[in-house]
Amino acid sequence: MTTVAPPTGVDEMPAHTVDAFHRGRFWLVQPKLAGHRAGMDAMTLAAAVPSSFSGRLADFGAGAGAAALAVLSRCSGAEAVLVERAAEMSTFAAATLSHPGNAHLGDRASLLSADVTLSGRARAAAGLADKAFDFVIMNPPFNAAEDRATPDALRRQAHVMEDGLLESWIRSAAAVARPRGGLAVIARPEQLGEILDAMAGRFGDAEMLAVHPRADAAAIRVVVRGVLGARGKLSIRPPLVLRAGEGPTERAEMITNGLASLFGD
Repeated sequence: MTTVAPPTGVDEMPAHTVDAFHRGRFWLVQPKLAGHRAGMDAMTLAAAVPSSFSGRLADFGAGAGAAALAVLSRCSGAEAVLVERAAEMSTFAAATLSHPGNAHLGDRASLLSADVTLSGRARAAAGLADKAFDFVIMNPPFNAAEDRATPDALRRQAHVMEDGLLESWIRSAAAVARPRGGLAVIARPEQLGEILDAMAGRFGDAEMLAVHPRADAAAIRVVVRGVLGARGKLSIRPPLVLRAGEGPTERAEMITNGLASLFGD
């Protein structure tokens, strides 16, 4: 990731940086002092989408747009809707989409300001119609309320999970996904049970992959992927190890730069 001076047209925004991802194949306008900044989680989540994907994707809780644009960067036939509730983060997402370095992706990406926890008619009225997407990705807030909370309200909104949030996000994903549509979730290992419970009866053929900082360290993230309406059982895939020695592993480097998929497809 490379940080450069802001582009023309975003000078009036809150303090921000403009960062290159996928070795400059797309750019992200993101908060500098407040809110959520994208990193390996977003790149790992995006890599859960098969490289051959060519449908319509929704990125729930898109933030400034890192995961969605990472999918578009790798999957030339994909389209993406960035779904973000926080007004300030939506501003960053809009700046990301208008950045001149993303002009080659602009006609395949759009922004929707909406709360993905809405249900039924309220969700549809917000712009999330039933059976509208071929794949849904999500990086929901994963800190428990009792964890040490940041004093930054915008970052706290992005990081602190409300009770039942995973269930409501996955319920909405099941509603907006088309039959046999895909779902990918990244979260903490302790949330695996809640994710699988929420997917039960909705998304099957589930695959789980753990992310470890080093080969001899406990996992810090899990990525779970499933197919709407499928009935296959959970499979556990080989883990992703981020670092070896003083640098990233070859696989982590490939995923960070959009040169490989997480599940090998």
